[in-house]
Amino acid sequence: MQSQSSVQQIIQTKLEAALNPSMITVENESQLHGGPATESHFKLTVVAEQFENLPRVKRHQHVYALLSQELDNGVHALVLHLYSPLEWEQRQHSVPASPDCRGGSKSD
Repeated sequence: MQSQSSVQQIIQTKLEAALNPSMITVENESQLHGGPATESHFKLTVVAEQFENLPRVKRHQHVYALLSQELDNGVHALVLHLYSPLEWEQRQHSVPASPDCRGGSKSD
């Protein structure tokens, strides 16, 4: 019987294969959100040559297409930080913090 990979590992593997990034992090932020799902919210930081001269919307569309199966099967949200190598250098290798969850399933 084959061992099952985590959603986090599947996302990372797919992005690495498709984008050959110079830097990638896939962070599971599900614990920051209400509800029982343990692999539903991810923050992705990807630095890839393919993003050079590609508008932000096109970058996001490309990643959503790559991860369409995961988005159809339990992944509820992706926070995407997608940079070209030059943009990553200009940002001094930093990304903004994820926003606080505003979902309705958390109790006040």
